[in-house]
Amino acid sequence: MQAQDKFEKISELAKRRGFFWPSCEIYGGVSGFMTFGPLGSVLKRKIEDKFRGFFIRPFGLYEIESSVIMPGKVFEASGHVNHFKEPMIECSKCKRRFRVDHVLQEFAGMSDTETEKLSLQELANEINKRNIKCPECGGDFGESKQFLTMFTTTIGPYSGAVGYGRPEAAQGIFVEFKRLYECARGKLPFGVVQIGHALRNEISPRQGPIRLREFTIIDIEFFFDPEDPRCPLLKDVENESLRLILAENKLKGIKEPVEVTVKEALNKGLIKAEWQAFFMALSKHFLMKLGVPEDKQRFIEKLDWERAHYSVQGFDQEIFLERWGWVEVSGHNYRTNYDLKQHMEFSGVDMRAFKEHEKLVEREEAVVSPILSKIGPAFKDTASEVVRLISNANPKVVKTRFKKQGFYMAGRFKVLPEHVEIIRKEVEERGKHFIPHVIEPSFGSDRMVYIALEYAYKMKEDRVVLSFPRELAPIEMGVFPLVSKDGLPEKTKQVYEMLIDEGFNVDYDESGSIGRRYARADEVGTPLGITIDYQTLKDDTVTIRDRDTWKQVRSKIKGLPRLLHAFFRYKVEFRDLGQLIKS
Repeated sequence: MQAQDKFEKISELAKRRGFFWPSCEIYGGVSGFMTFGPLGSVLKRKIEDKFRGFFIRPFGLYEIESSVIMPGKVFEASGHVNHFKEPMIECSKCKRRFRVDHVLQEFAGMSDTETEKLSLQELANEINKRNIKCPECGGDFGESKQFLTMFTTTIGPYSGAVGYGRPEAAQGIFVEFKRLYECARGKLPFGVVQIGHALRNEISPRQGPIRLREFTIIDIEFFFDPEDPRCPLLKDVENESLRLILAENKLKGIKEPVEVTVKEALNKGLIKAEWQAFFMALSKHFLMKLGVPEDKQRFIEKLDWERAHYSVQGFDQEIFLERWGWVEVSGHNYRTNYDLKQHMEFSGVDMRAFKEHEKLVEREEAVVSPILSKIGPAFKDTASEVVRLISNANPKVVKTRFKKQGFYMAGRFKVLPEHVEIIRKEVEERGKHFIPHVIEPSFGSDRMVYIALEYAYKMKEDRVVLSFPRELAPIEMGVFPLVSKDGLPEKTKQVYEMLIDEGFNVDYDESGSIGRRYARADEVGTPLGITIDYQTLKDDTVTIRDRDTWKQVRSKIKGLPRLLHAFFRYKVEFRDLGQLIKS
């Protein structure tokens, strides 16, 4: 029998101990959908809370929650309807469908860089030239075609009201920019985070939690003035080293990363924006907090044809995993003003920010002027509302609408070219309107759960130990009576209830021998075991056992809360607990 690789071992453990498993198993399962069990849901939530503590609270970013289903117009404006497509091929025998590029990468050893630049026909030609058969039944592949990977639905009972499940959380931030800019009191820079579900109708996901059809995404959209792109926080990270695989080196076949400091990367133009470099450095440290060492991380730059349609520079933060090699865990894109500009054009709503001049400037500008003699008869009782809306309209947007569709929608009113004129007039300019630029770090929460599991997975004396960073452990401590008699269970439950009241995640276990209970706790990553024994009944002390070293110290029960809070806040290490207990 072939030995299990690490992914198989972790997947088996995850099912058995309640971290995650394929959804709808009683109906055969559905690929690309995952259920997080009692331990997995806590681990995932703790990772997301750690993200909040690492990125949101220290820098005053806002967090919002917007709709998962959004009108089709949103994704027409964002470009996803035209660009969010993947190359698909179908087996002529079993009718199973696969992503052509993934088939070539898996069965022909081609890299993603090689497959990304091939057209649909060129991908199909490679399948035929290499005589690759269906991995499920061995049948021949038919023709390839593009597949829209957004889930489509209708909103309400009307078939014309097309909606899509969002493939990213970013658009929920962009469409709410005006409100968020008000929340920021009209000041730049500011950042907005959304942590929530996204949907991508992947063609053939076969990588467990690494590639899902429904997943949790963490998007940061950081807005700044393109004329003032400085990052005042850069000094805190400028000497941090980043391992970069540059686009120009990829083209030369150089696969080894160059190691440069953040400051060097910016001075050499390897990273275009200071805020992007800042967030890349933070992201490296965040993954280190999840247990991934520096040498198992890298940032790989996207080539022109690999980048998303909204990006002028993009890096993927990749983590090394035993089965798949280098796998993306976060993407870092400089989106410029693409999204706000698109939504401004499609909606007709001004999405610009305002920057006040130091001195008053006089200049001539175009304005939209309502023709009252035309508007009055056309709109009657609503004429005053139409005049107000037209007077605040952007002249460029109005002209574009007239040119493209022959009318302009001012709110709910259809305004025709005969109703307005665009004139030029002298104005005193107190400031300047502009569309902010955006840096976007984007993380996969589900992937980070698996990454935390793989890097925590250790073997010690033929036993599995999940050595999670202590603040990520789903269960923080196990509480055990040495034996299930002589009043020990009753005393143990008193300790258990005290620790629950202190806010800890605690597991009570009296099943089997104490050694088996320690082993079960180690297997799910519980950092500490607290054992109540016969000595406890004499002097009110308990044994505290460390998951990673298996060392033990004794403590008074009344001192436990202080010690444990200090331990889980990294104010003390386990080796220091014994000394603290004595003091």
